[in-house]
Amino acid sequence: MDFRSASELLELCGSEQLPISQIMRQRECDLGETTPDAVNARMEQVLSIMRNAATDPIETPCKSMGGLIGGEARKLSAHGASGHSLCGDVLQKAITYAMAVLEVNASMGLIVAAPTAGSAGVVPGLLLALQDCYQLPTDRVVDALFNAGAVGYLAMRNATVAGAVGGCQAEIGVASAMAASAAVELMGGTPKQSLDAASTVLMNMLGLVCDPVGGLVEYPCQNRNAAGVANALIAAELALSGISQLIPFDEMLDTMHMVGKRMPVELRETALGGCAVTPSACERCSKGCGTK
Repeated sequence: MDFRSASELLELCGSEQLPISQIMRQRECDLGETTPDAVNARMEQVLSIMRNAATDPIETPCKSMGGLIGGEARKLSAHGASGHSLCGDVLQKAITYAMAVLEVNASMGLIVAAPTAGSAGVVPGLLLALQDCYQLPTDRVVDALFNAGAVGYLAMRNATVAGAVGGCQAEIGVASAMAASAAVELMGGTPKQSLDAASTVLMNMLGLVCDPVGGLVEYPCQNRNAAGVANALIAAELALSGISQLIPFDEMLDTMHMVGKRMPVELRETALGGCAVTPSACERCSKGCGTK
């Protein structure tokens, strides 16, 4: 059940008549020489940690270590409860959860890197929102996490998920691709539709730079997790509606990697460019910033 590319993954799904989640679960069993029960138990623990990180800050806001964020999830939750939200229920809840996870991360709490700490809010944000809004059973969300894991594995194997290597397109972009693919399967889509959604996300987030203020994974990282959730939801909706993707996921992954390598070093997690060198950001973090 091992696969090295999205095209090989799709071939396995077709020949075995299985969804992406099942192929990935079996791969974990084969390579880890373990059982489905064991890998399911580990993924259920992952989901539990994600749920706690996504909901705890709504009740108990977390101030970040750098002091740049804290309390955003509670504000979003209250705004949604007021009936004045501009977003639908799924997106409103998803961005709330996504930003909550970044509060936990930036305050040194327990999160699941998915695929990185700075992008950890996107996958749980979307999947937990879908679970809540559609009253989906936990086992289906666990399946969706295996789907997301397959996309993340392909990105790590064939490109990068590091902002220092490929910019934020490699962190938030891949996290959003994982979330979009998982959401498609969770809502009844096919393996091809899942990977079409993942490809659409990378296309739409191509070139996104990594420019953390003060060098801290807080700002604008938290806002970009919310934006990543929205991007993932849009891509999933497009795929589920039957809109196919011209460029396969393997090709978009190669393109993202190539673009990342061509980014100036100032735009790859060095805090020497982008948002990090704006006057307001430099004043707020009270430290010297690089030149523009």
